[in-house]
Amino acid sequence: MPSCFMIMPYGRKATQADPKLGPAEIDFNALWDRGYVPVIKDLGYEPVRADQDTGALIVGQMLERLYFADLVLADMTIPNGNVYYEVGIRHAAQKTGCVLLAADWSKQLFDVVQMRTVRYPLPEGNISDDTAAGLRPKIKKGIVTLRDGLSPMHRSIPGYPENVDPAKATTTKEQLAELAAFQTKVREVRAAPRHKRMQRAQALIASEGTPPATYPIALALLLLLRDSVDKTADWNIIIDFVTGLPQKFRDEPEVQEIREFAAACAGNNLQAIAALDTLIKTVGPTPERLGLLGGRYKRLERAAASTADKRRALAKAIECYEEGMQLDLNAYYCSSNLPRLYRTRARAGDEERAQTALRLTIAACERARRFNLADEWLRPTLLAAAFDLGEPDKAEELADAVMDEGPAAWKVESVLADLGASALQVVDATKRARLAAVITRIKAT
Repeated sequence: MPSCFMIMPYGRKATQADPKLGPAEIDFNALWDRGYVPVIKDLGYEPVRADQDTGALIVGQMLERLYFADLVLADMTIPNGNVYYEVGIRHAAQKTGCVLLAADWSKQLFDVVQMRTVRYPLPEGNISDDTAAGLRPKIKKGIVTLRDGLSPMHRSIPGYPENVDPAKATTTKEQLAELAAFQTKVREVRAAPRHKRMQRAQALIASEGTPPATYPIALALLLLLRDSVDKTADWNIIIDFVTGLPQKFRDEPEVQEIREFAAACAGNNLQAIAALDTLIKTVGPTPERLGLLGGRYKRLERAAASTADKRRALAKAIECYEEGMQLDLNAYYCSSNLPRLYRTRARAGDEERAQTALRLTIAACERARRFNLADEWLRPTLLAAAFDLGEPDKAEELADAVMDEGPAAWKVESVLADLGASALQVVDATKRARLAAVITRIKAT
């Protein structure tokens, strides 16, 4: 009997799905037993899963199965690193016989989104008899349809692996050399004094031609413009740049996120809120999108003239940040904004909620640092947490580290607004004065 090797998580795993769309967790063992195994056997294959080996599956054994199995199925419902890695191995190893599957509500990472995937209904994560009966026909039909399709490696590189056209290799190497030269120019702009970055970024855009030839170059230039902003008027330069991009580039979610952030920073908060809300409804929520939306409501709260408007905007900001935090507790963007908002609202239990959000923020930051996942917001986030905790010693230390990194002007402005709000909530007058001195020092840089 031919073999089918299943790549999937096992045990109960969190989905981080929007609660309106999918379950909070999935029993992947039940999904395997009640969903996949009957279908695989019905198609005439012997079902095998990595965790069913008598001993731990070492890398060599895993590679053998991925290479020699007659069929490989991969469940991509949640972003599991092992699954993604093993799919890549199979795509490179065999011309056909790899089928991707996922729950119909799930969102895959960017590269895999472009690949054909069998979608099956999964309304709940315990895999009841009704759920299993509903998903099996979809899985079976999809496997039959896609199992003979070419892998992306064989489809994209004619002659792979042994008869690749040398001319293709030469062309690709030339493209890589051009990309390396472009990235060198980007680094030169980032290294320039802050007040000169926007001018140099615009000069680089002019030299590359309009519109940019590829999406990666367009995105790199857009991010460079964003990080080169030195005054409010600069945000309109970003909006104009996005407007001049081809429609297929403008439709990318990351471009839309940056465009609406720029619109909000240019003063169009309501437009940004409407656009971000549409983006979330269209392509789904992420901590980044909900954080951006929460930030727009936070700006409305600060600018509101009436108590009622402030209260409504504050409630929406908290709602967005809470939803974003629940999607991924390791993404500290949303949780880091909640302590000062809870304290501003000051309802019963809000101080406890603020402390919980602070603990989550610090834990997520420490995890990112431990696994080398830290980004440019790590130290500013910890700095804001030190203010929220009322710890001037820690704040003074982190402020030096933040200033040494030379963040973009808009990032400094964003951080300062949060630090100011947090400092006002510190009860101890001496600590509050020391924290105010830290803010003054950052402003002077």
